[in-house]
Amino acid sequence: MPNAIDGTGNTWNLPNYAGELFTCSPTKTPLLSMIGGLTGGMKTENDEFSTGVLYEFPDATQPSISETASETAPAATAIAREQKTNVTQIFHETISIAYAKMANRGKLSGLNTAGQKANPANELDWQVAKRLEKIARDVEYTFLNGVYQKSTGANVPNKTRGMLELCSDGTTIDASGADLSLSMLKALYKEMADAGAAFGNMVLFCNSYQKQIITALYEKQLGYNAAAPRNVGGMNITEIENDFFKLGICYDPFMPTGSILIADIAAIAPVFQDVPGKGVLFLEDLAKTGAAEKKQIYGEIGLAHGPAFLHGSITGLKTE
Repeated sequence: MPNAIDGTGNTWNLPNYAGELFTCSPTKTPLLSMIGGLTGGMKTENDEFSTGVLYEFPDATQPSISETASETAPAATAIAREQKTNVTQIFHETISIAYAKMANRGKLSGLNTAGQKANPANELDWQVAKRLEKIARDVEYTFLNGVYQKSTGANVPNKTRGMLELCSDGTTIDASGADLSLSMLKALYKEMADAGAAFGNMVLFCNSYQKQIITALYEKQLGYNAAAPRNVGGMNITEIENDFFKLGICYDPFMPTGSILIADIAAIAPVFQDVPGKGVLFLEDLAKTGAAEKKQIYGEIGLAHGPAFLHGSITGLKTE
């Protein structure tokens, strides 16, 4: 498969071909789509933003207070709070197409047949559109796998915290190389319930390997829940009901093969930091330094994920 090129696109490194365009790279971004995409979500004017303020009650007990003791007020107590935060990070792409490349729109490489035309018809527009798709892929990967880093200076990048790192400080199970099993899933459901998860809109995200494992774990139950047709083969488990919540199953190609994530979508949103007068994810011309059309796409995006106890994960699963 062809690789991306560095620098300005020209007649020779971006030749024109006739034919339908295909890519084997994943382009669906299910988590990002569920929480609003690149056009929905929240806005911030600070690169650090609150993901929630947490507090806990003491363990429940039965009071033992006599009438005599009640004549004196007990010692004062208070419920403490702790703020949790995340950061936005920069997503930045540049597109540069030489004038000569744009002028050579009728020059075709590869197999040529009478009447064929180059696809795409407009190289610059196509490159901009594909770069937006690249940003969406990068955002999806970051929202799942991002490792938190708070900037300490202009030369230190912010990095937004992803869902799997969040769960590592909350409800998570280390499978230690074992196969995903029903008992493991049930243990995670129970741990999430015991941790105080709200179970708003629960979705399990997994890669292709674990998706097939989940179907294999539950497919034998299908005959007990619904009549089986006699002219259809195969199974696709898309929802699980357990003791605590209903759970949608979502294949996400950007999930690590050895992990699954259970996320409360009701508590998650993208956060955009706009540049005054420009917007939150914008395309603009760059200064010309020669015979090329040069543009940049710029945005600052982070993940509002809510508190860790709302979500759960299993990591270290067997992957083959």
